[in-house]
Amino acid sequence: MKSAVSVVVIVAAFGAFVLKAPGWAQAPRPSQHGSVSQQVANTTITVEYNRPVARGRSLFGSLVPYGRVWCPGADNCTTIQLSTDVKINGQALAAGTYSLWAEPQPEKWTMIFNRAQPVFHTRYPASQDVLRIQTVPRQGSHMETLAFYFPVVDGNHAELVLHWGTVVVPLAIEVP
Repeated sequence: MKSAVSVVVIVAAFGAFVLKAPGWAQAPRPSQHGSVSQQVANTTITVEYNRPVARGRSLFGSLVPYGRVWCPGADNCTTIQLSTDVKINGQALAAGTYSLWAEPQPEKWTMIFNRAQPVFHTRYPASQDVLRIQTVPRQGSHMETLAFYFPVVDGNHAELVLHWGTVVVPLAIEVP
């Protein structure tokens, strides 16, 4: 009896080791992790997020309702880290790390920088908003997986965009 218990314990321990060992991957997550970092003058801007996939779904106004605050990402809320103070769409934002939220509308979006982080992407803590800015989305080519990127970086200025489906949401960043 002792030998049977010993065998079960050894097999269980070996199984746990094998599942955690490099090369033994678990199933991939539906929303893969992504990050983008950009140096703008003396400032480093880093966005960390999980990347949902469109998968043929109608996105804005449907999956993501208009007029409701939404986290542009999945799982843990998207964060943006700023190494120095900046201006975003002309409004000051202090150095630090913020969760990033959005309230989409057909003609304009409100982008929200919030002090709460880390936070799960469905638990919007409105009382901790630091900055809300308005921006006008534009049309772009289809982006199957949500992305943040910097299409323009020039001296003390950059543009950070959120792009998913055919919607491109720009943020103008200025390093004073």
